[in-house]
Amino acid sequence: MPHRRHVFLGLTAALAGAVMVAAHEVMLPFILAAVIAYVLTPLVAIAERRRLPRPVAVLLVYAVVLGSIGGFARGVAPRIALEFRNLRGELPALSEEARVKWVPAITERLRVLGFAPPPPPVDVAPEPSATSAFVARQQPDGSLAIDVGTGVAVSETKTGWLVEPAHEKKGEPFDPNRMLAEAVGKSFAYAQENSLEIARAVRDLIVGVSRVVFVFFITLMLAAYMMLTRERIMGFFRSLVRPSVRASFDELLARMDKGLSGVVRGQLVICGINGVLSAIGFAIVGLKYWPVMALLAAILSLVPIFGSIASAVPAVAIGLTQGLGTATFVLFWIVGIHQLEANVLNPKIMGDSAKIHPVLVIFALLAGEHFFHVVGALLAVPVMSIAQSVFLHLRAATNKDDPELAKES
Repeated sequence: MPHRRHVFLGLTAALAGAVMVAAHEVMLPFILAAVIAYVLTPLVAIAERRRLPRPVAVLLVYAVVLGSIGGFARGVAPRIALEFRNLRGELPALSEEARVKWVPAITERLRVLGFAPPPPPVDVAPEPSATSAFVARQQPDGSLAIDVGTGVAVSETKTGWLVEPAHEKKGEPFDPNRMLAEAVGKSFAYAQENSLEIARAVRDLIVGVSRVVFVFFITLMLAAYMMLTRERIMGFFRSLVRPSVRASFDELLARMDKGLSGVVRGQLVICGINGVLSAIGFAIVGLKYWPVMALLAAILSLVPIFGSIASAVPAVAIGLTQGLGTATFVLFWIVGIHQLEANVLNPKIMGDSAKIHPVLVIFALLAGEHFFHVVGALLAVPVMSIAQSVFLHLRAATNKDDPELAKES
């Protein structure tokens, strides 16, 4: 009988795994719901201890959490939107400054240090003026290539095509009404010629927005069901193991909970602290677009190691546009935050049970991003925490007979 039970459970697990792999595209709401339920369950438990019925406690927690997020977004959204508009307007200037000033300076410094080869000799030709319509360039085979620049009018004649500078046309004074009419006419012509593509784009936009709204509410509903029936869910999993090993199974669940509570709940707390500290430092030094940079630092902190590096690059780059001192302060402030995170916050908030070796973290992040892209990168470390908890539990169970090995476990 035990043998048949093991075969049945093994086949069932294999079938469930195959179904999950085949339906992985629709698994996202269930995964997100499990994460939300796990994060909010302690708050629901606190509300239940106040003698509130569980459905009321779930609704109250949803109202408080979603209301807080909505209030925060409503308060900071105008400032964030303004900063994003300003940043978008200055991106071309920032890019040009980096291309003209910082890249040549860094390249020259590398050449001085011997890490970059000297520039190859090139034949410098006079640059055409901004009003030039044509540029003749010598080709390797001796022929000439004519590049047509801006400000060129192309018209068809009886003998072929006429290409001429548009600014040489005479007798056509500037008429804003005519320009507006031409722009409207071209827009309607484009719409008529590409009506099918426009309809498809509008359809895709509507479908995308509808899917996001649908997935959002489905996820909240699934998370609510998981919180309402959490004892039944745990009881089902406990029923899959023999009564003689249920105590060991409970130990495994407790070990997994310790690890996940640090990785999931602790990481969310650390992300908030990271964003607040980043905002304080960036505001002190007067970094441009500091609300956007602080929000980016908080969000990217969800991804260990790589998120911290990714959030530091744009902040330091913007600091360079304001001066070397600003960039240096921003860099040292970010390094200080992560030192505080690694040496104080992680041990206090996450605990020792959530510690995963950095090599395993990097492997999990790379593997998760490779197979499941952004979602895989976000869920890689929690999955690795579960795998580590299972391994440690099995090792401890195996080493029980040896007192020395059991002490190490």
